[in-house]
Amino acid sequence: MGLYLQDKHPIAYEIEIAQYAEQQGFSEIWQADTRLARDCVVMMSAIAAVTKQIRIGSGVLPIYTRNPAVIAATWSTLHELARPAPDGTSRLMLGLGAWWEPIASRVGAGRRRPLQAMRENIEAIRALFTMDEVSYNGDFVNLDRVQLDVAYGDTSPRDIPIYIGATGPKMLELSGEIADGVVLNYVVPTDYIREAVVRVAAGAAKAGRSIDDIDRPELLACSLSDDDPDEALLVGKSLVAYYLGTEPHIAEASGAEPELIERVKEIVGWPATEADYRKAAPLISSEFTQTLMAAGTSTQCRDKVAEYIDAGVTCPILYPLMDDIKPVIDAFTYWTP
Repeated sequence: MGLYLQDKHPIAYEIEIAQYAEQQGFSEIWQADTRLARDCVVMMSAIAAVTKQIRIGSGVLPIYTRNPAVIAATWSTLHELARPAPDGTSRLMLGLGAWWEPIASRVGAGRRRPLQAMRENIEAIRALFTMDEVSYNGDFVNLDRVQLDVAYGDTSPRDIPIYIGATGPKMLELSGEIADGVVLNYVVPTDYIREAVVRVAAGAAKAGRSIDDIDRPELLACSLSDDDPDEALLVGKSLVAYYLGTEPHIAEASGAEPELIERVKEIVGWPATEADYRKAAPLISSEFTQTLMAAGTSTQCRDKVAEYIDAGVTCPILYPLMDDIKPVIDAFTYWTP
């Protein structure tokens, strides 16, 4: 089981929760690089400093915001900070994404040829992780005899797995072809996950690999309350409203009717407030919400997570939507479907 942290909760509380999740046996934490709200590197550093064995990943870092050599140096530093897990493996995971609109264009980054840009970034970063000198001449990445210049300390290769945060079919196939894993998106039904796994498998086959060679964690929203499941469902509807109104790629993958998306967009835009999400929530049906996430009581949430695992998810990364995260951790501590 994994935990996904975004920007809903105070930073000090998230750090406390990371320690609690590790104590309760959770295997990994993925920190969002959230809109322009929180930087994943800062949060991953804070979590790495206070934990000992839980794996920590970026969910996900936009490739258009940093040079690949800088990304490699950053993760090399995080690798030093986190120290290896008890079994000797790296505790760090590098999750990369191609960002989304409208934010990319609004900050002047754009998203030109994201598949090629992603391929070049991963090839270059993976080469830099060997700690050897790297030259790379691509359309997006150009390195001239670049090396991670670790003059003092550990100069051994950084065995850091690289994941792609993918939603569209072509990026899913690329994930299977060149990445160690794919971070599947949330606010999507299990039918989408099944099709996504087929796409990842097709990409893996191109590289002579099988689907079993590709880790497939999925961000999975979890709005849980045994005391007030109706409120938990309302909070879940608010999240659905946010994504239908602001992120077209997720809105499409969700299977929402175009008419519903347009009605939501009349209320929710980017940037939007929590009040806007709540105002649009009544437009979202309970039935539709519960096809996209785990919402309701502990039992309802566990049953829904089991459906996503059956669809092909290797590690559910739970995104707790309620103010109190501990009930989510407790509901899934040492749980098996």
